[in-house]
Amino acid sequence: MAKTQDYGKMMQDMMAAFPVDPKAMQDAFRTSASLGERMSKVVLEAAEKSTEISTKWTKEALGHVGEMTKVKEEPTDYTKAMTDFASASTEIAAENMAAFAEVAKRVQMETVELMLAAGKDMSEDATAAMKKATADVTAASKKVAAAAK
Repeated sequence: MAKTQDYGKMMQDMMAAFPVDPKAMQDAFRTSASLGERMSKVVLEAAEKSTEISTKWTKEALGHVGEMTKVKEEPTDYTKAMTDFASASTEIAAENMAAFAEVAKRVQMETVELMLAAGKDMSEDATAAMKKATADVTAASKKVAAAAK
């Protein structure tokens, strides 16, 4: 009867053949966690600033609605109030959209800077891990070669 292959043992043997440096893994995790923290900070600051802009925009719009809804003496004053409201709304919208664009621009610049820095950090971590792995594999190969003689 055929014996069932022990895949657990096979995986253990395979992982033992490719040693992993725990310090390199820890450094990679720290780099990744640090990137996540910095990206979260950028996102939270952008959300806070966007909320401030939205709140300011809403308060200004409500103030103009209040002016528009006041009782007027002449019928033509209602037309003027509507025109003033439309004009003010357009101006407020333009100002606030520019403010949102500045927030987006800042987020974009900070994200690019973070990604470049993270790429550099990860590259350095990978280089260090590869150098160590190469040294370990070379040492292990030399041991095997010496034992075979």
